[in-house]
Amino acid sequence: MGLIAISIVGYGIYFTNQLAKDISIEETNRIKNYASAIESISSPNSSADISFQTDIITSNKNIPVIMTNEKGEVIDYANLGSNKNKNQSEEKIVDQKLKQKIAEFKLLHQPIKIEGQHPNFVYYGESYILQQLRYFPFILFGIIAIFILIVFIAYNSANKSIQNRVWVGMSKETAHQLGTPLMSMIGWLEYLRNIGQEKVANEMEKDVDRLKLIADRFSKIGSTPQLQEEDIVLRLQSVVEYMRRRSSAKVNITLDKKGETDVPIMLNGPLFDWVIENLIRNSLDAMNGEGSIHVCLVNKPAEVIIDVTDTGKGIPASQMKKVFKPGFTTKKRGWGLGLSLAKRIVSKYHHGSIEVLKSEPNVATTFRIIFKR
Repeated sequence: MGLIAISIVGYGIYFTNQLAKDISIEETNRIKNYASAIESISSPNSSADISFQTDIITSNKNIPVIMTNEKGEVIDYANLGSNKNKNQSEEKIVDQKLKQKIAEFKLLHQPIKIEGQHPNFVYYGESYILQQLRYFPFILFGIIAIFILIVFIAYNSANKSIQNRVWVGMSKETAHQLGTPLMSMIGWLEYLRNIGQEKVANEMEKDVDRLKLIADRFSKIGSTPQLQEEDIVLRLQSVVEYMRRRSSAKVNITLDKKGETDVPIMLNGPLFDWVIENLIRNSLDAMNGEGSIHVCLVNKPAEVIIDVTDTGKGIPASQMKKVFKPGFTTKKRGWGLGLSLAKRIVSKYHHGSIEVLKSEPNVATTFRIIFKR
């Protein structure tokens, strides 16, 4: 489409320039005839048909002209939109405008000399039609640019709408599919308790509750989640403790809350936990089971900032703008939806922002989340 638009604009510029050139030549010839007619009438020895010469002069209805004497004083003018029957107070203003017009006409054309005992000079500009024609390519370019912009916005909106429907459908289906084995596992938990396996049942119940939480998170994707005031410090502590228990002993996961003990903010707790878990899990994958992950909370009057920094392999500069796009992944296994869903949760549901703050290969990578108050 871009090449088509460029071709149309290019042809339009070429065609209008050629047309403008032809019209300009025609107007120049008309003014030459105009000057010749004035010279013929003013000549004392002329035997030409005065009525014919007068018709040539009066036929000019659209080309602006100014005639001056050899001293540069204006003798006559036409098609300038000025009233010749001016009073004394207006005369100076009109004379200044005429001098400005003469300067403009000099840049467009050389004046035509009318021979005689006292030679005169005819300065002329371009007709309104010719002026408009010169602007036509730019108008055409503007119209095509607006058209392309509208098509791009429509395509982008349609693409986002399709992505949203895919996410919602996949999430709802995942939650639905998890529901059936969960009900079965709850039944098996009761059975284990009935046969005296209370300890085993209690441990399994923790994982069942975790699966319930995951199913609940998936069910919330696609619908507007309810936000309520929660202590973000407690949520972070809970997630960090959970991920610490499920990571390698060679990985050190720390939380720095800058001395804060109570930072209330409007959140959907389960979805927020999912975002932090996803970032920490990606960090674990990037470190190959050894390194450190540092979660830092900064509480400011207008916003809350959360930085998640790991000592993994980092993100190449060429991929930093792609990490939040659906389907992008550097893993051999995975759908590449984790970070895109994290961005959706933070930006759309919580009206915050998430970005790759910085990344240095094989040194450190920092993701930053900002929640506005």
